[in-house]
Amino acid sequence: MNADEIAAGRKRWQDRYDAARKRDADFTTLSGMAVAPVYGPPEGVDHPGFERIGWPGEFPYTRGLHPTGYRGRAWTIRQFAGFGNARQTNERYKMILGAGGGGLSVAFDMPTLMGRDSDDPQSLGEVGHCGVAVDSAADMEVLFDGIDLAGVTTSMTISGPAVPVFCMYLIAAERQGADLSRLDGTLQTDIFKEYIAQKEWLFDPEPHLRLIGDLMEYCAGEIPRYKPLSVSGYHIREAGSTAAQELAYTLADGFGYVELGLSRGLDVNVFAPGLSFFFDSHVDFFEEVAKFRAARRIWARWLRDVYGATSEKAQWLRFHTQTAGVSLTAQQPVNNVVRTAVEALAAVLGGTNSLHTNALDETLALPTDESAEIALRTQQVLMEETGVTNVADPLGGSWYVEALTDKIEAEAEEIFARIRQLGGEGPHEIGPMTSGILRGIEDGWFTGHIAEAAFAYQRALEKGEKKIVGVNCHTGTVAKDLEILRISHEVELEQRRTLGERKAARDDAEVSAALERMVAVSRTSGNMIPAMLDAVRAEATLGEICDALRLEWGVYREPARF
Repeated sequence: MNADEIAAGRKRWQDRYDAARKRDADFTTLSGMAVAPVYGPPEGVDHPGFERIGWPGEFPYTRGLHPTGYRGRAWTIRQFAGFGNARQTNERYKMILGAGGGGLSVAFDMPTLMGRDSDDPQSLGEVGHCGVAVDSAADMEVLFDGIDLAGVTTSMTISGPAVPVFCMYLIAAERQGADLSRLDGTLQTDIFKEYIAQKEWLFDPEPHLRLIGDLMEYCAGEIPRYKPLSVSGYHIREAGSTAAQELAYTLADGFGYVELGLSRGLDVNVFAPGLSFFFDSHVDFFEEVAKFRAARRIWARWLRDVYGATSEKAQWLRFHTQTAGVSLTAQQPVNNVVRTAVEALAAVLGGTNSLHTNALDETLALPTDESAEIALRTQQVLMEETGVTNVADPLGGSWYVEALTDKIEAEAEEIFARIRQLGGEGPHEIGPMTSGILRGIEDGWFTGHIAEAAFAYQRALEKGEKKIVGVNCHTGTVAKDLEILRISHEVELEQRRTLGERKAARDDAEVSAALERMVAVSRTSGNMIPAMLDAVRAEATLGEICDALRLEWGVYREPARF
């Protein structure tokens, strides 16, 4: 790009920056030195390839979605939390919000993630242990008691039974008297990554895609601010993928959901802003920064050039980040505070829109109040003390960062091409990327490549080529054992007792009729969300809703592979 074009871009950025709202904050260094809101090439100098870097708030958004960077709005501190029953988790939410958290993120227990009630025999011993137990809309009411759902953004990390859980969230908000059309937040709902990495599915892919398409339609028409899909790379990376694989598999899944929306006749400029992303921030600092910058650039280009998006918001890749749980160690767990801080800084310098920081004890148990507070304060130290909010994309233009961004992008593009090739000559009716994803799931292509990457890293650790402090180097320590959070068995007994009381108090005939109507709609091309909401209003439980659909659609069983 020549100097005149760069100057014109700087002028466009300046005009947009001047017109944008900025936070009332001190944007000088610790020593009081004034800094510019963005930096670029020196005036009058050509910079070949600068169009791939650009200016914040301008296509291809390598440097961020907004001209102001974090001067306009800092990232949302969204701490992931959930344990025991709804009452206990409600207390943790109030602690997080009271301590300065800006949004909520719900962690569910394993029975809920698998669409099972707490009194299901398969739930025995798991209730409340890795997240909060939610069996019905009544639990959701308790979970958010005293928290204005119309005034706080809420993320829910659940995919297989995401749609009925979301319906419970809507009914809880309805019972608060909230205007549902103004609700804001994110539902994960990403079923592709379940088959690729996390394994928390209910049905075959097709019924899940049916429900997701219904949800996209419903939210686009009724709850426009709510994001019905958070396409998740986090679990792909936690399963052992490389950074480039995480990026490519995640964006490919996103393209599949774009194809799903288009196949439903939806306007890409209307539904694409409702797609968000969820990435892992691992401990290799510069690789992670480059990954986030490449993600924005790839998404903007594909949405514009492949899927026809013409609005800026439809081309924006908005993403939440969580620091890498897989990087935490049980050995010398206090070291995890340092790892988490480095990972959080990488996410911030990569331009994350919201962030969760892991607690130091999460490799051993769910976080205690103290460790959860340390995790929260980690973000607040970065936000308030380090000056990272002063300048948009401060690493932009670094030879290393730009080269790494280009390299990760090129690797991702090669993977996209291979995924599309998997679809063969007869693409799926939804679209060619969807065809390749489904074939890759069926053939074990994704899981095979992730397993190879994980194996290569493990071998490097065992050979000492890669280092983890406290594990294969610097293993001596004076640290003492941590006090960890333990979930009492009484939580499960109480949850099952409460569920039994609620079932006894409801109108079973009304529940049965509502479930029958929901299944009847599933046999048509109609949208299932209104019928599912009616079932939830009647206090149908999560397990009852999912079991009714299991009887109709069957269950998915992963093929055996050797």
